[in-house]
Amino acid sequence: MSPAELDRQPLLEGERFALRPLRADDWDALYAIASDPAVWEQHPMTDRWREEVFRAFFEDALAKGGALAIIDTRDGTIIGSSRFQALKSAEDDEEEQSSVEIGWTFLAPRYWGTGANREVKRLMLAHALESVERVDFRVGEANWRSRIALENIGAQRTRRTELSRHQGKRVLHLVYAISREDFAQGPLMQASE
Repeated sequence: MSPAELDRQPLLEGERFALRPLRADDWDALYAIASDPAVWEQHPMTDRWREEVFRAFFEDALAKGGALAIIDTRDGTIIGSSRFQALKSAEDDEEEQSSVEIGWTFLAPRYWGTGANREVKRLMLAHALESVERVDFRVGEANWRSRIALENIGAQRTRRTELSRHQGKRVLHLVYAISREDFAQGPLMQASE
């Protein structure tokens, strides 16, 4: 399967959580989560809890495709969202690997530390790495919660990049990656065996 064949809006189901394509009618459920400032406190865009800011984020997710709603399969509630973005073939990438970015992930705080992020990332990585050689993650330099979570699933920090300014400030993101080989031998696969 080639990168062009990667389904960026699959239906994925794990033991406790499932992912499905994001829909416009998911707004109320997702904004109920996103309106909590704690969700964004370490994120470079700390104001994403504001309705107009989150509305732009939500509309962008729908417009670009690749956005997924995260569902708790025990009761069918939406608990967050994630995305597949920046799909690249080997010819497009300086490291000569096909890749996709997983990101824009957020979860309701009551699911932090419960294994939800770990299961969601395992599902997304297993799906993506059938089609691409590497998955990238970008995380704000000061977002320690996400950085630790990425390191706990076996992601390796690769390089530092600068994004455009946000609210007059320079925003730095760190780039992490997991290759097919790293995933096959990493903590997510060992935990599922």
